Amino acid sequence: MNIINKKIELSDGRTIEIETGKLAKQADGSVVVRMGGTMLLACVTCAKDAKEDVDFMPLQVDYKEKFASAGRFPGGFMKREGKASDSEILTARLVDRALRPLFPEDFHAEVYVTINLISAEKDIQPDALAGLAASAALAVSDIPFGGPISEVRVARINGEFKINPNFSEMENADLDIMVAATYDNIMMVEGEMKEVSEAEMLAAIKFAHEEIKKHCKVQMELTEETGKTQKRAYCHEENDEELRKAVEAFCYDRCYAIAKSGSAKHERSDAFDALKEEFYQTLPEEDREAKKMMVERYYHAVEKAAMRNLILDEGIRLDGRSSTQIRPIWCETDYLPCAHGSAIFTRGETQSLSTVTLGTKLDMKELDEVLVQKTEQFVLHYNFPPFATGEAKAQRGVGRREIGHGNLAWRALKPMVPLAPENPYAVRVVSDILESNGSSSMATVCAGCLALMDAGVKIKKPVAGIAMGLITDEKNPNDRYAILSDILGDEDHLGDMDFKVTGTKDGITATQMDIKVDGLSYEVLEKALEQARQGRLHIMGEMMKCISEPRADYKPFVPRIIQITIPGDCIGAVIGKGGEVIQKIQRETGTTITINEENGQGIVDIFGESKDAMDKALEWINGICAVPEVGAIYHGKVVSILEFGAFVEILPGKEGLLHISELDWGKTDKVEDVVNIGDEVDVKLLEIDEKTGKMRLSRKALIEKPEGYVEPERRPRQGGAVRRDDRKSGSGRNDRRSGERRGRAPRRDNGDNTPKNNDPEMF
Repeated sequence: MNIINKKIELSDGRTIEIETGKLAKQADGSVVVRMGGTMLLACVTCAKDAKEDVDFMPLQVDYKEKFASAGRFPGGFMKREGKASDSEILTARLVDRALRPLFPEDFHAEVYVTINLISAEKDIQPDALAGLAASAALAVSDIPFGGPISEVRVARINGEFKINPNFSEMENADLDIMVAATYDNIMMVEGEMKEVSEAEMLAAIKFAHEEIKKHCKVQMELTEETGKTQKRAYCHEENDEELRKAVEAFCYDRCYAIAKSGSAKHERSDAFDALKEEFYQTLPEEDREAKKMMVERYYHAVEKAAMRNLILDEGIRLDGRSSTQIRPIWCETDYLPCAHGSAIFTRGETQSLSTVTLGTKLDMKELDEVLVQKTEQFVLHYNFPPFATGEAKAQRGVGRREIGHGNLAWRALKPMVPLAPENPYAVRVVSDILESNGSSSMATVCAGCLALMDAGVKIKKPVAGIAMGLITDEKNPNDRYAILSDILGDEDHLGDMDFKVTGTKDGITATQMDIKVDGLSYEVLEKALEQARQGRLHIMGEMMKCISEPRADYKPFVPRIIQITIPGDCIGAVIGKGGEVIQKIQRETGTTITINEENGQGIVDIFGESKDAMDKALEWINGICAVPEVGAIYHGKVVSILEFGAFVEILPGKEGLLHISELDWGKTDKVEDVVNIGDEVDVKLLEIDEKTGKMRLSRKALIEKPEGYVEPERRPRQGGAVRRDDRKSGSGRNDRRSGERRGRAPRRDNGDNTPKNNDPEMF
């Protein structure tokens, strides 16, 4: 085996190792990337040739975390890994977006990149190593690729930037972004922040790029050592220069005119399609089918050039706007009468209908992943049905794009959504995209923010989002360019950058950036960030005209939550054996109750639609946790009667003896003459036995003593008083030889284990 091992030294002394030549040698390229005890196996394979009628890059990136890597069993009945989790899909998307622009434009063979987490140290975040692993696998293959690249996580912890921090360090981070780049250029940025400035985010990107340069240099050395400097030859496109010139001559000026017309999306699209069809008709009928792919490719290039030149030369966009102009915005809240919160946000031809649902801890999202086991109190889901773009097809499940867009919107709103204890509710936002022509994810942020305020969720500050674009001169990208605010779908597709920024009036909360052009300077990025800030504030101003702050209260039909804290040693009493107590409380009050232990205390949430029911459950729980006090007066319930007295429940689960002599000042012949089972009675707690905790109650202590009342004389007891507890410790114990008790008559059993005896001291 020809095993090659390279090392990357991080600034804090940690090491990343790249090894090739040991595992998966039949793949076109394979490497193992290791940091500490965490190991990723990345394999890349490529088809020998491109399929017919393919004019795009068929790249597939999969990231999979093996449960065995952390010594865990997968959950579920099958006990094996199933479909990719959301976090695995998000990691795969990060790698895909960094790699895809770097394959040659005319390379169309299928490429599969598979990254497996095969060993997982619990405190190391493996997603930060996935991009490096994928690029290194390409670097040791013969697949044509314009890399290498690497991805790193940058977090600002206690004011200092750090590369690839551990899980345990992230709690104090106010910036968390993933950055991908080649040695020369930034390719992709995505992450979340706690209201940082544009300058601070740019500083983090620069910090990441300096580290990535070291990773790229090591990969270049790896390519040299494996002898993979020569990439495979390929020919995936057939070209006809005369046809290219014919398409340009026939279509360019008319494409330019259509682009300049400022027509709506579907009208413009129909006009472009009609022009393309018109050119087809100029070709000999026998050549049309054979040259269809080439015409499609050449026409796309003409359309792209016309749109870009219109913007660069005249500053006019496809819908007639200037580069900084935001499309018209209208908003509406409380649109859905039965939702806990709802809002419509419409910006141009993009529209989101968002809803908010409030629930209990039982409704929180549970994560059971290889390295992450937790619950999420706030979730956001994004749906993009085909009718949003006028497509006639069925909607089949949730795709990777929907998961990625939803995650970006979730990150944008997350820092502003209050969590427990300030907010006891589980919060779910759902954005349904009803129309789309540019940045439906940013429409989701805006609509989700409005819906949260409509629901009465006390968000810390409103959040808005904007999508930015960039058009550059291919020859002079840093000298001749146009930064576009609030881009259209076509401007995203035909432009050089897609840059989404969300935030409050005070700073950025999330970002996602994909750059498709080489050599873009930081000065251009800085200008784009400032223009995005101005556009974001304009959008927020329009939103605030609809609703400027959260509603003072939840909707009348929203179930309410009461949250209380109980001592940790009371948690078991509230739950009861096998959950019998808490289930009884829920059943009899019609509420939902959850208990979590935090810092040695019990956090109890009582969730219900009726205030009376919630108050009843609250009183019940408080009673269970209450500590009886000698001298206090209680309103109790008679739960059982014996010859010598009654047992009264003064607090839930806490009973005391009301002796027959304490029922009234006069002589009482039978307990039933004064109280019966089920009666409610006021009693005073006279005594609590320090050893046994047994309680002695009195009713007569609360009744005025009759005038002239004389206390009867008490006859001395033969053999002394014996408490029931003493039977276990030896005093009054049964004589094992005679079967009789000392100093009293033998015990008689009543069939229900209740002593048939008129001796109150036994209880």
